[in-house]
Amino acid sequence: MTSDLHDRSVAELGRLIAARALSPVELTDALIRRVEEHDGRTHAFITRTFDHARRRARQAEREIMAGRSRGPLHGIPFGLKDIYDTAGILTSAHSRVFLDRIPAEDATATAKLYEAGAVLLGKLATHEMAHAGPSFDLPWPPARNPWNLVHFTGGSSTGSGAAVAAGMLPLALGSDTGGSIRGPASHCGVVGLMPTFGLVSRAGVITNSYTFDHCGPLTRTVEDAALALQALAGYDPKDAGSLRRPIPDYRGALGPDLRGLRLGVLRHHWEEDLPASEDVRKAMEAALDVLRRLGATLEECRVRPLGAYYDVKLIIAETEIFSVHQRDLIARPEAFGADFRARALPAVLFTANDYVQAGREHRRMMLEMEPLYGRFDAFVTAGLGEAPRLADYRSVGFWQRPSALTAWNVTGQPVLALPSGFGRNGLPLGMQILGRPFGETTILRVGHAYERATEWHRRRPTLTPGAEAPAVTPPPVLSGSADAGDAALRDRCARAARAAGLRLDDLMLAQLVEGAPYALAMTERLRRDHGLAHEPANVFTFPPARLADPAG
Repeated sequence: MTSDLHDRSVAELGRLIAARALSPVELTDALIRRVEEHDGRTHAFITRTFDHARRRARQAEREIMAGRSRGPLHGIPFGLKDIYDTAGILTSAHSRVFLDRIPAEDATATAKLYEAGAVLLGKLATHEMAHAGPSFDLPWPPARNPWNLVHFTGGSSTGSGAAVAAGMLPLALGSDTGGSIRGPASHCGVVGLMPTFGLVSRAGVITNSYTFDHCGPLTRTVEDAALALQALAGYDPKDAGSLRRPIPDYRGALGPDLRGLRLGVLRHHWEEDLPASEDVRKAMEAALDVLRRLGATLEECRVRPLGAYYDVKLIIAETEIFSVHQRDLIARPEAFGADFRARALPAVLFTANDYVQAGREHRRMMLEMEPLYGRFDAFVTAGLGEAPRLADYRSVGFWQRPSALTAWNVTGQPVLALPSGFGRNGLPLGMQILGRPFGETTILRVGHAYERATEWHRRRPTLTPGAEAPAVTPPPVLSGSADAGDAALRDRCARAARAAGLRLDDLMLAQLVEGAPYALAMTERLRRDHGLAHEPANVFTFPPARLADPAG
């Protein structure tokens, strides 16, 4: 049995452990060997916590043998994107800035998995501060895609996607601010769940965006995602965005068919807004046919173009992440990787008016979904196509082109990403199932039925034990897209940087100038009359404890 443990799902492993047919110690040792054999190629781990894991596994074994089972995650190894605080264990955000950051407390999500009896095997690679792209100028190399080691994993939960796809972990946590759970799920051929905003606590997780951050799992199957969500969901007073909601039985909602469900198909997102490859189009048509055969009623519908959501998200999120790291950007900008700077620096061009207007538009976008929630139980759209080569990545692309994933961070609704096929280069393709707010049971039901009717989740990448990762030429810091002769734009950027307190060298200023035209164009597209009655997205309210105080 030991030889195939890395291929088993959380649900399968949990049943074996509960039946005392598998020891948590045996499982943990098997996955440690798997990491030692393959992580030299995938670079999925930043910190290996093997001693910690063996202690937890022995504790789990003792508890289970004594009849004190904690549930289906008891004894299951997991990994954490290295932005989740772990008491006494480095939490670096894959950044030179946090090389010595060792938290005193666990993140709420970390603590919840410990309470469920899960076993931490290590902290996982991410893009710097859960935000930048694949960077070669950081203390740790970028994670590699197990399906082809010179290709991108998707980001920013890079190590989470790679570790699950490579069979080093059956469960990993990621975060999703603009697609960072769903991107690695699509590119690595695994399942990724972005829960509804406020369902899973973000307390103790390094902030990317106050407005758009979500925490959630990456797993091998939809059933595993349901099991993980069961342990993670729930109100947390430490997270200002956390909401009190009844927590249903997520695994209990899974079923074999989709009879009675109405699914909205957002075809325009992959055919018009971001025209997908022929492979993705064929995979989506095949997936829609499967959903029909399972009993769902499908009807096409439309929302705003992807670019509109992207404008709102970037103006808000880049302003927020700049504010999170402003002190270090002022004091030591050289400590950040070049790609993080390329994303964060253009935020100095956004004004308070831009941030407020984007917040108003954010609110409108959320309200526009309400009629569709009344018509449909869930929605279907494409995920990502085949992963690009790492060497082809360019930082400025973040500003130039919208994403197929980001719109749903703006609406805050839950999204399930899962494999939908493979492209002509043998790399995974992905699809997304969107739900109503707090409609996780429905999208998990849809994903589970689709998964049972297909075989994409059963495929595994081929890895050679002990081999080194193939060499990759690091992408250039600048793409050359900026007009070096535009003195007025360069002067505007330099003045904005000085006003923000930044001391930029010539390369850093050139990075700002390269992203500037696209950032400024976003603000122009948002200049409209919002009227006086539209509330911004961040509406003032009293804390729940105050509202419940009868003394007033």
